[in-house]
Amino acid sequence: MNAKAFSLALFSVVIWGSSFAAIRVGLQGGYDTGQNVLVRFLIASLLFLVYALWPGVKFQLPHKGDILRLLVLGWIGISVYHIFVTFGMETISAGTAGMLVGSGPIFTALIAAVVLKERLTRIGWLGMGVGFIGIICIAFGSNGGALTLTNGALLVVIAAFASAAFFVFQKPLLKKYTAIELTAYFTWAGTLPFFIFSPGLMTTLQNATLEAHLATLYVGIFPAAIAYVTWATALSLANASSVSSVIYLEPAVAIVVSWMWLHELPTGLSLIGGVIAIAGVMLVNALGRKKKVLSGEIAEA
Repeated sequence: MNAKAFSLALFSVVIWGSSFAAIRVGLQGGYDTGQNVLVRFLIASLLFLVYALWPGVKFQLPHKGDILRLLVLGWIGISVYHIFVTFGMETISAGTAGMLVGSGPIFTALIAAVVLKERLTRIGWLGMGVGFIGIICIAFGSNGGALTLTNGALLVVIAAFASAAFFVFQKPLLKKYTAIELTAYFTWAGTLPFFIFSPGLMTTLQNATLEAHLATLYVGIFPAAIAYVTWATALSLANASSVSSVIYLEPAVAIVVSWMWLHELPTGLSLIGGVIAIAGVMLVNALGRKKKVLSGEIAEA
């Protein structure tokens, strides 16, 4: 992965890592869970609309054959992911949610192995198993250290899988559209289902705290809009699995920001699970893939 792709991916991950604490602030400051999601993506959708209509900007309309794919990927990567993460955070800490989402590269590698026929080495499959053990530890540790699986942890795990599928299947579309065009389509498509949360929105906006409004505005502008554009740009410049491996840094950002902002820390079992999951991700992405040798090339020692 080249330096530009890495820098863009790292920027996205840092911004996304900070979003968990900001979402928690919005929920604690008076926002209903669904309305919090809706407001964030209304802000992001408006930003992309302003950009698309800005004088002098050439914004390509989607091809008819791509509309269904754009809708489905928008629903998976935006609607499913953000609804499940936000509702999941009603019962688990921001840091724990960040660690579960940080397991996404494991799902990315699994999907790539099944769908894209990317072959894994024995070390790769070992890393996959280690990563899943880490996910289980994080999930079970989310309930104050009790060995029970909370609904919130399960929702965030599903969100991590949806995000991984979204990253794998969007890459071919980056050959047709720019990163900002593609992100705009996904955002607009993904925002549509959120309108089911619109009843009572004006009352919430009037009663929520200033900190909750600012936190929601921050998530709408940076994690929900700008970070997705920089991530899509990184995907257009490098291999999807290599870019996705940067996500293993997201839990560290989420934990630090949550500790500084909310004074929250995950349980000991969840932290141990996070270390195990990161180790699994590193095994899969560093040593887990078989190198492809093109016909006619000589493999040199």
